[in-house]
Amino acid sequence: MQIKYLTMPSISLIVATYNWPEALNVCLLSIKQQDLLPDEVIVADDGSDDATKALINEMQRDFPVPLIHIWQPDLGFRKTLILNKAIAKASSAYIVQVDGDVILDKHFVNDHASVAEQGFFIRGTRAHISRTYVDKVLREKKVNFNYSSAGIIHRFNAFRLPALAFLMEKKSNKSSGVRGSNLAFWKSDFMVVNGYDNDLTGWGHEDEELAIRFINNNILRKSVKFKCVQFHLYHSECSHDRKPLHVVAVSNTRKQNLRSSQNGIGNLNTAES
Repeated sequence: MQIKYLTMPSISLIVATYNWPEALNVCLLSIKQQDLLPDEVIVADDGSDDATKALINEMQRDFPVPLIHIWQPDLGFRKTLILNKAIAKASSAYIVQVDGDVILDKHFVNDHASVAEQGFFIRGTRAHISRTYVDKVLREKKVNFNYSSAGIIHRFNAFRLPALAFLMEKKSNKSSGVRGSNLAFWKSDFMVVNGYDNDLTGWGHEDEELAIRFINNNILRKSVKFKCVQFHLYHSECSHDRKPLHVVAVSNTRKQNLRSSQNGIGNLNTAES
């Protein structure tokens, strides 16, 4: 039985994806089995083909909460733009953000609700599912994992020990190591910093740049272990050709103490669609 406490914020779960419907399938299946469901799930789709659309249409038939598909044309890696579009549509006060290539522990959403705190964004942790085990996971649609499961790498990150989680909780003004999968924040805070920078196209560091602007607005980082556990499916990496430009952007945001993006969620009407 799912219990929703009055103190818990309404939660929109944002799932970023691009052309890997098999992984998105197990991700969505793991969301369906949450002991506390989000109020809605929004798939932020950076130009996937019809296979992803067909999967979502099928899942919508019996998904336990609204499952919303936000899509944009495939004009290259534009994750910041599609995330801004998805979060703009979110109806909840609190955003939990993951990638579509992860499997969520069944307590994932509940854990995020339990650590949400005004004035902070949350950096969760993740274990990894090994390259040799991914095909089996996708073929058998396996969604139940823990620290002792076969195929797990970085097992320490797979421990869920909620009674001890407070011992590992760290609050800081550090932006390094922030990743957009397993990230949570108040939507109002996201709007204050003008969301992701739409100009950061291509892979890398868009999440760290966002974190710097949070911190520059005195919205600090809370890092969590032993809760909010997810399992990342191995895959080959995409091109890092724009990473040097993003490193410069991160450096500029930090040096200039930027508090808001010049081209973010508030500029979607002028951003490329």
